[in-house]
Amino acid sequence: MSVARSIIRASHPEPAVAVTAVAALLSFGLGRPWPGVVSAAACVLASQLSIGWVNDVLDAPRDASVGRTDKPVATGAVSRRLILVLGVSAAFLVAPLGFLSGVPAGLVAVLGLVSALLYDWPLKSTLVSVLPYAVSFACLPAFVVLGAGLDPPVWLLAAGALLGAGAHFVNTLPDLDDDISTGVRGLPHLLGRRGSLLTAAVLLLLATVFLAFGPPGPPPLLFWPTLAVALIVLGLGVRAMRRDPTSRTPFLAVIAVALIDVVFLLVSGLNLE
Repeated sequence: MSVARSIIRASHPEPAVAVTAVAALLSFGLGRPWPGVVSAAACVLASQLSIGWVNDVLDAPRDASVGRTDKPVATGAVSRRLILVLGVSAAFLVAPLGFLSGVPAGLVAVLGLVSALLYDWPLKSTLVSVLPYAVSFACLPAFVVLGAGLDPPVWLLAAGALLGAGAHFVNTLPDLDDDISTGVRGLPHLLGRRGSLLTAAVLLLLATVFLAFGPPGPPPLLFWPTLAVALIVLGLGVRAMRRDPTSRTPFLAVIAVALIDVVFLLVSGLNLE
């Protein structure tokens, strides 16, 4: 059981579950039958697991050097080789699972995975560190919409890219000092804690605006309470970070905003013109 818990912990389960839920909700909202919803969710979950496991394998030496006790690979609670095998195995599942939704959707699923793995290495330590997040998160709605036999609109891709970019800046904040001490110099490290937080807030709110004003016609009345809830959630994340700069609450707030946006999209009607 201890090894099993360590394997799950090394997969970055919170974002993995949240992103998979987003894919499943969007697939369901687009009217895909249950086998299609399940195959799309399975593809996204395999991709997320691969990304998390590979990330922890590559980061293990740095995590160990700064005493990260929350990283089971770095502490030796689970074998680095085992996690690498799991990460590679999950990656090889993405293509066949993705192609169950059609060739275009499968190709986009592979693109999203490759982009995210390029963040793990070598783009994490560069000034374009935000790019893989933006590309991979734009691929998520593109994969789901293509799998439903539709063309993904530009505004939906833009909203996904903005959410991903915002998530990158927030996700980096708790590890900012440790990253700098171990030689990681991505864009958030250049902007600093305050600059990254401000950038993330703007990007996440822009994503919500794109979802409201992107489709033709005026935004639904539900947009305003959705925006208010998103602001409250982000505010709670900021408050938590001010109390504890290493808190993971801001990243959980980003996940919550993404789910709030998806629910808003579904409740207000998926108009993909």
